[in-house]
Amino acid sequence: MGQHVTLDALREAHQATPFRPFTIHLADGRRFHVPHPEYLSHSPRGRTIIVYNNKPDSFNILDLLLVTDLEIESEPRRGRRKRA
Repeated sequence: MGQHVTLDALREAHQATPFRPFTIHLADGRRFHVPHPEYLSHSPRGRTIIVYNNKPDSFNILDLLLVTDLEIESEPRRGRRKRA
């Protein structure tokens, strides 16, 4: 079986300042996007992860041992202007 992501790596991504959105990749190919820190929680020991979706009261419960990768979005560009 492949490697899995550690609780420390997940906490680092979740608590980063400034926060950068990230995607959780599972061994079965599913992906879960975390656009904001409030969209993710984990059990005290960390093995169970809850990722909330944009739908009201919708969430997925994941096992940290099935997480194979955390894809962190690149930092947003500074000084970007809205186009008229």
